[in-house]
Amino acid sequence: MNGWRLSRTVCRHLARAMFVTVGIVAAGALHAAPLRGYGADATHTSVSGLSSGAFMAAQFDVAWSKHLVGAGIVAGGPFYCAGLFPLANPASAAQTHCMNPTGNTGPRAQDALAAARKFAGEQRIDDVSGVASQRIYVFSGTQDPVVTTRVVAQVPLFYKLAGTPDDHVRYIDNVAAGHGLITDNSANTPCALSQPPFINNCGFEQSQDILRWIYGTLNAPAVSPSTNLLSFDQRPFDPDDKASLRPTGYVYVPTACARPGSACRIHVAFHGCLQNAQKIGDLYAQSAGYNEIAESNHIIILYPQVAMSTKNPLGCWDFWGYTSPDPQKPDFYSKSAPQIAAVMRMVKRLSDPAR
Repeated sequence: MNGWRLSRTVCRHLARAMFVTVGIVAAGALHAAPLRGYGADATHTSVSGLSSGAFMAAQFDVAWSKHLVGAGIVAGGPFYCAGLFPLANPASAAQTHCMNPTGNTGPRAQDALAAARKFAGEQRIDDVSGVASQRIYVFSGTQDPVVTTRVVAQVPLFYKLAGTPDDHVRYIDNVAAGHGLITDNSANTPCALSQPPFINNCGFEQSQDILRWIYGTLNAPAVSPSTNLLSFDQRPFDPDDKASLRPTGYVYVPTACARPGSACRIHVAFHGCLQNAQKIGDLYAQSAGYNEIAESNHIIILYPQVAMSTKNPLGCWDFWGYTSPDPQKPDFYSKSAPQIAAVMRMVKRLSDPAR
């Protein structure tokens, strides 16, 4: 299967959004500026994401587990989920077994861990022991019909089986939230709904809770100047044009991090399906809540952007293989996978000396 042919479940909850106007903002200048180095401390890098971005956060985190300090996974499944079903095409498994499985067809953490250990032995990813020192935040809304709790529950189990201490894993599954990243903003979608732009008001800032869980005690959020959210040219980070990225990505650089010698931390925030710049402009980067706490705690927030295409009509991150040369044997989970490799190049650029 070359594209992601949507299941009825996905169509019912997402496809309508392809025709909904959600106040699209310009995706950035035609020729965005290059991404600069800021001398950031790449040894304190973490990731988070919603939906397809959560699947990407999980596979990015496990692939580079020796280099990351933690992950936030909201409405996503375990590492290599779409590849855990030998009798199913990965694209089909992604939209069924990894979202809203029937019967006993859902993913199992034990199988995901076995796959991770196999890939580590083949040196496609870091040794799985790298997750032992990480801090992991996992969330599943009780009203989420898109990626059900049954799937998400395998994520904390995966990390615990892989060696992450129980007290380093926070799993929340008791909030009546639909499919979305959670905020404390009454202008956003009501908590229990699952509709564009999948940013839901449930009375707390989830992005900030994620960063507090990963990094520990942080300063209170501060005003985040809009001028600190910068667009940048993503094309140099995908030189072979295999990653299906948008030309332009976003990065929030706190005021202090623009000064030489600041050694700020890096957090990568992966958007979900129908949340890329092509669909909602910079809304996710502006309003998900990361920037305010990043400003007061010297954390650079990287917002990479994936493109919509015939193979990927909803603008999802690749967790089933649409960027792989052979969709029947996809390599979407490894360090060398096009999207994972491209984003890591961005992280490394941010850690280059400031100029």
